[in-house]
Amino acid sequence: MTSYTLGVLHGDGIGPEIVPASVTILDAAVDAAGLAPIAWVELPLGASAIAAHGTAVPEETLSALAGLDGWLLGPHDSAAYPEAHKSKLNPSGTIRKHFDLYANIRPAKSFERGNAIVAGTDLVIVRENTQGFYADRSTYAGTGEFMPSPDVAIAMGIITRPAVERIARSAFELAMRRDKRVTIVHKANVLKMTTGMFRDVCREVATDFPEVAVNDFHIDAMTVHLVRRANEFDVIVTENMFGDILSDLAGEIAGSLGIAPSINSSDTHAMAQAAHGSAPDIAGRDLANPIAMILSSAMLLDWLAAKHDDTKLSDAARRVEAGVEAAVSSGISTRDLGGTASTSEFTAAVVAAIRGA
Repeated sequence: MTSYTLGVLHGDGIGPEIVPASVTILDAAVDAAGLAPIAWVELPLGASAIAAHGTAVPEETLSALAGLDGWLLGPHDSAAYPEAHKSKLNPSGTIRKHFDLYANIRPAKSFERGNAIVAGTDLVIVRENTQGFYADRSTYAGTGEFMPSPDVAIAMGIITRPAVERIARSAFELAMRRDKRVTIVHKANVLKMTTGMFRDVCREVATDFPEVAVNDFHIDAMTVHLVRRANEFDVIVTENMFGDILSDLAGEIAGSLGIAPSINSSDTHAMAQAAHGSAPDIAGRDLANPIAMILSSAMLLDWLAAKHDDTKLSDAARRVEAGVEAAVSSGISTRDLGGTASTSEFTAAVVAAIRGA
């Protein structure tokens, strides 16, 4: 049997609680699917790495990640790092940039008894992850923000055809495996050259996928459409900042940011990372909702399954998803979903569901 080696980066805040929960659940799922056990490699990252290695992302961590099949990244609390470190690119940004993880795939799916604002939501936001209007991703070196004088601050937004082509292709390929519908989100009425090109290049790529229905909306209109009828959308493709905003909104509409998973990937590497932050106010209290991290880990299994043509990995991913759905639908959930379960209680319920399936 093929054996996979995955990295474990606990991160900060609730990371050391939700990442081990995901490891436990993946172990149960791959066992139930008849796979060889995953080989886990723990690597330093975040505040603990600063204390032990003098940097949030040690070089040894980056070197080790390159040789792994994928990795699980816990949330970071870079705003609380010592001053010399908080001004640097944050840990997840450092890893994304180092490995050119250009696709940030963020599903939003509601659960039965999952506290959704719009029941039946089941969409995926495909976010271009390397350019756009975020200063840490719009230049090869340095950042896209600068101040020519103390009273003037300027930010650059960068959109390039190659970057749009590859994220658009990711979105359309995903749509072909789902309901064959893609929505392009832009602001071409104002940002005519940048997001206008994003829209137009996406539509060019669409010609290679004639089975996929395509429409487009301005970003401001799209926020309204999500609140009103999120359950009518399938795959949404957009630039970096718009994707970040829409995915947080979609996560809450589906029930909670605590259930919002994501994967950051290139053609050769992938990183499972929950869409939410480190929640330092509840860290260490066994209160955090681990669903987002768990489902992000399932997404990593799916990515590996496609890369290696391994149907057992796909089976394991489906078992993880079914286990989470079974736990929530049975009334076992954490406080953000209206339940009373602790992190460890919810994890145990998912493991029980997987083993009983």
